[in-house]
Amino acid sequence: MINKNEIPILEYDDNSKEVLRPGFSANNRNLPKKLLFAFLHYPDEYTIEQYEQARVLDMFVTITKNTPIYGLEIDGEEICVAQAPLGASASAEFLDQLIACGVEEILAIGSCGELVDFGENEFLLPTRALRDEGTSYHYLPAKRFVDLNLEMVNRLKAALDKLDLHYHECTTWTTDGFFRETEDMVKYRIDEGCQVVEMECAALAACAEKRGAKFVQILYTADSLVNFEEYDERSWGKKAASKSLELGLRLIRAL
Repeated sequence: MINKNEIPILEYDDNSKEVLRPGFSANNRNLPKKLLFAFLHYPDEYTIEQYEQARVLDMFVTITKNTPIYGLEIDGEEICVAQAPLGASASAEFLDQLIACGVEEILAIGSCGELVDFGENEFLLPTRALRDEGTSYHYLPAKRFVDLNLEMVNRLKAALDKLDLHYHECTTWTTDGFFRETEDMVKYRIDEGCQVVEMECAALAACAEKRGAKFVQILYTADSLVNFEEYDERSWGKKAASKSLELGLRLIRAL
């Protein structure tokens, strides 16, 4: 039997006080409780700045990039919108700060690679994520999967149905190793029930659960790993990406 202290990622500490706590706010203000956390990679085509009523509420400052946090009023309710950074560690650090500044309900939207044949630009609702990254193990005890918040999943289903938008429920494989999705590992993940792969869902779900917030995510299919001999990047889900901000705003309004 492996002692947890032999492997650092298993050394979860739920008892002692955190030395560095989240909560930095450049403008020292509380944020709206609803957050659209958008993994958008076509900013020139569709940005939050196109909405006249959007305004910068705060700024997330890091050593490499400053990311604005926007406020937007929809049907009399203020929400916040932020561009999520790529990767489990970076996105969870940002989310942890946002929760500490008042965010309680999070809808993330972004792309994924398909492991089974959905076709490009299909929307998916992950109900659990396989924790093949490191960040989630600092927020929750070691376990193979993390379940997304059931209340938020059901609310998102109802919102999607109300919009008459076709989607698939799925289990997602969250990994840090973008270039280490080997043939054998892809086969193994498919065998244990994963239909798509991405880089953040498990960490964000774990962070939200640890901090008492509610998290849900919608994904759209971009590249395909179905055919090992002929990897297909396709158009990286560009058609769905161009709709994702508007869709995210409509869905978070309905949650």
